[in-house]
Amino acid sequence: MTAWAGFWSLLTGTLGALATYLLYEAGVLPFDSDLEESFWGAGVAFVLVAIVAAILTPLTSRKPDDELRGLVYGLAGADGRQALLAGDARWYRSPLLLGGIALALSALLYLPVL
Repeated sequence: MTAWAGFWSLLTGTLGALATYLLYEAGVLPFDSDLEESFWGAGVAFVLVAIVAAILTPLTSRKPDDELRGLVYGLAGADGRQALLAGDARWYRSPLLLGGIALALSALLYLPVL
């Protein structure tokens, strides 16, 4: 997806969900509950995002590979891969350590207050 396709699809999806909500509040769309409206609003937003992105992506220009090199894993190449792996040796980039910290914090916050 190009940047402009992402922008316009996100904007269109947000406006679609907002329109669903406003039409429900005005009594035009008769949903049985607020929860049903929110499900339909999410569905409308998803469909609009997919349609707008599929239409605009081929019509807009993508970033050149030179601007994405170093940001996108697939463009790193053999030399870039070595640099990425060397940069990931720092302790705060370890997935195992960060995952352990996240699990410990979630377990700590899950415990009821005594």
